[in-house]
Amino acid sequence: MSASAHALWRDQRARTVTAATGNLALVETRWSGATRPDVDAERAVAGPTVTVTELSRTSIDTGEPEYGLRRWDANSAAIRAFEHIDAFGYDPDWVIEGRFTPVEGDGSARTVPFEHIRDNGGTRDLVVPGDIHVTIRGEEFTLAAFDDGGTLLLVFADATNGSETYGPGRFLFVPRDADAAGDAGTVVLDFNRAFVPPCGFSAQFNCPLPPASNRFPFRVPAGEKNVVFRDGFDISAA
Repeated sequence: MSASAHALWRDQRARTVTAATGNLALVETRWSGATRPDVDAERAVAGPTVTVTELSRTSIDTGEPEYGLRRWDANSAAIRAFEHIDAFGYDPDWVIEGRFTPVEGDGSARTVPFEHIRDNGGTRDLVVPGDIHVTIRGEEFTLAAFDDGGTLLLVFADATNGSETYGPGRFLFVPRDADAAGDAGTVVLDFNRAFVPPCGFSAQFNCPLPPASNRFPFRVPAGEKNVVFRDGFDISAA
């Protein structure tokens, strides 16, 4: 990716997070347990700027499905207070080639427990279809990237977290060739596209945290840093 392509990506990110159902628009996540919520009823009373969607997850306690809904407001306080996403300048040295090695079988045979930011230390098993092997600064790493709708999503931490970048860590999509998504092969980790996870934009998200294998002991000065709001806006108080 060139510097000009990176600038286009940054513009697209700003448009995406401020969209009607973008990260900044999420104002409520409400879980109803084993009972599906009445989404139609919620939509009937929603304001003109509000979108209501359904979601589900597996209960940490029971392992059974549980259901909930989300309310997105295109006129949320976070959107109104949003200024920009602070980021490092583009650096081609942080475009790094690695190798993906799939697990045997259909790619869904292995799960890895990921702690999530709002689960009080609990973990949720996410499908990790293979390993990413990469050498950075002369040190070899085997990274666990989980399957996010057919795309590898790497959740990682580095020495910038909390001081220069979002404290809990950052995300990075690792694309694979669609025709060989389940095969071993080369992948490119463009850390210039590392991004602040959704929970940095709204406290209503529950993001996975970096596992031990994905914690770099050095700075990764590439990609997004933090979300910048006007007038001292705090997502945890919204």
